[in-house]
Amino acid sequence: MVQFPQAFLDLIEQQMPTHLTLDDFIRYSEQPLRRSIRVNTLKISVAEFHQRMTEKGWKLTPVPWCQEGFWLDGEQDEKALGNIPEHLAGLFYIQEASSMMPPFALFQMANQPEQVLDVASAPGSKTSQIAALMENKGLLVANEYSASRVKVLHANLQRLGVRNVALTHFDGHVFGPTLPEQFDAILLDAPCGGEGTVRKDPDAMRNWSLASIDEIATVQKGLMESAFAALKPGGVMVYSTCTLNRQENHDVCHYLQQQYPEQVEFLSLAQLFPGAADSCSPEGFLHIWPQIYDSEGFFVAAIRKTGSIDSTYIKPRLGNFPFKPAKPEVATEISTYLEQQLGLSLGDDGVVMARDAELWYFPKPLMHYLDKIRLQRLGIKLADVHKKGFRTTHQAAISLPVDPARMVALDLQQAEQYLMGRDVAMGENGGKGEVIVCLDGTPLGLAKWINSRLKNGLPRELVRDKISHY
Repeated sequence: MVQFPQAFLDLIEQQMPTHLTLDDFIRYSEQPLRRSIRVNTLKISVAEFHQRMTEKGWKLTPVPWCQEGFWLDGEQDEKALGNIPEHLAGLFYIQEASSMMPPFALFQMANQPEQVLDVASAPGSKTSQIAALMENKGLLVANEYSASRVKVLHANLQRLGVRNVALTHFDGHVFGPTLPEQFDAILLDAPCGGEGTVRKDPDAMRNWSLASIDEIATVQKGLMESAFAALKPGGVMVYSTCTLNRQENHDVCHYLQQQYPEQVEFLSLAQLFPGAADSCSPEGFLHIWPQIYDSEGFFVAAIRKTGSIDSTYIKPRLGNFPFKPAKPEVATEISTYLEQQLGLSLGDDGVVMARDAELWYFPKPLMHYLDKIRLQRLGIKLADVHKKGFRTTHQAAISLPVDPARMVALDLQQAEQYLMGRDVAMGENGGKGEVIVCLDGTPLGLAKWINSRLKNGLPRELVRDKISHY
């Protein structure tokens, strides 16, 4: 049972639109949250996923503001859902439906952005959604302040096959002074009071207070100013929170407009999807109460920067950068090996880089930022170089485009054995060397032929004790 502080109920009763009631708010907040997922179009099309999973008995209801999003009808347990082969292979992400709205709004309002900043990224739901909307092209800088969450973020992006991202680990206030007017589009999904999350976390309001709202709003205003300074003139920023009070939402946006009255334009989201007007404020912000769409509470605002602003530049401390461009003959050699041995294609949208005996692949736009900001994790690691050749990485195997005909197909039972870290008996002698194994055409990872079995190449941290079924 959710325990709402009376001061909170009094506050939102004042701020709630007149066509909504406090009783409905409480009633919906006490109901379990509908389970929802987003199809990862970097790996599979929505149509293919829908057919594949409905044949397995799934009932999928479309999310109106995200064509890749679906509510699941049924009692799927999240832990079990996370251990089915399709999830482990990165075909979908378990994501609350409301949180799919900010990236969708950003790409509806921005004009095909090529350089995007996600200020607060972990655990990766919105970051991976942005990467899919970018079709793995251009550059996505994904920042996370919490060091422990950077590892989780990286693992999620790796599983989903994201390869156009560079991770940073900073307080979000750094971007305006360090990278002034560099990005076409910015998502600021700000840290907030979390008032809209009670349906999945009944204790979300445990430490709520009016004083905490003011403290959080002060931080949000600073992050908003910094992000706005990093946005190019003509670019679009989406500001979002999973909280409900006006102080952390509308008031933060109006604060920015007061600072830059000539350069801030609020963009209306009333036509973002059918029914959006039902939750739109006069400014065009989406203020989503749980009872409107039977979802989490959320807030989304889109802001266009209409002109350049003055801001203070601070030169970053970069430290030693351990990468250098690979020699042309080495770049050709690794590209040829990946193509001939595994059916993987590097394409022409990146640069092969070397660090000691490692070879990496950086998105070309990333090269522009190497001397501008310290990057935490960047590009994808392709292979380790040995005297006898290359040892390909799992990340390369599941991130690069692959020729389906070159993969070794596993049946469901064999795939389960593979995902549980075991070697796979194939029943007959196969080829030699490294191969990519797949389930229903979806790459799972690397293996190596040894007579009639495939030696498992799945990284230890990805091995599962149990595989679930739905």
